[in-house]
Amino acid sequence: MSELSLDYLVRYPKKNIENPPLMIMLHGYGSNEQDLFSFADELPDELLIISAKAPLTLGMGSYAWYSIRFSEDSANFSDTTEAKASLEKIDTFISEVKKEFKVNTSNIFLFGFSQGTILSIAYALNYPDKVQHVVALSGYVNQQLLQDGFKENNFNNLDFFVSHGSEDQVIPVVWARKTPEFLNALGIKNSYQEYPVGHGVAPQNFYDLQKWVQERI
Repeated sequence: MSELSLDYLVRYPKKNIENPPLMIMLHGYGSNEQDLFSFADELPDELLIISAKAPLTLGMGSYAWYSIRFSEDSANFSDTTEAKASLEKIDTFISEVKKEFKVNTSNIFLFGFSQGTILSIAYALNYPDKVQHVVALSGYVNQQLLQDGFKENNFNNLDFFVSHGSEDQVIPVVWARKTPEFLNALGIKNSYQEYPVGHGVAPQNFYDLQKWVQERI
């Protein structure tokens, strides 16, 4: 296996399937590639799952896609320059994965949490020809990461599973509630759910996203 531009973990399909659907996992701020990967064995057997590690080191086992300012509003929460640089790294990484592994390029999932969700949403809206499905947990739409003219893109093959904790104290639920409205205005298929938890994934949340993913395999 050749070395790719980001460190990652891989779970191969549990079924012998040619050109399997691909899922790329993008973790949140201060976490690492092992976090979302803990869900891998509970996701559909057909999937090739790749969990990427963010490039910025915060501490032992703690990484980030970009710096954030916890005291600011949604417009100033993210370091936009670093976030855009990470979007480019993610684009390169996904291209490398497609070359390294024989996958079904017409059935690609992005699975993000928090910061990973913010980037997953932006990536899908900027490059809707490169992914089809987005699992967007505990994040929001950061319009500063969207390319000029993105509204002219063809979003017909995109759909989103969006969820948020109603008690989230890291990313306020009011930010997340704007996401389905934003996607609806672009004519993008989406499902939005809230769960009575903080900044995390409730069991029912995982069950619902698991079912959503299975229906798209």
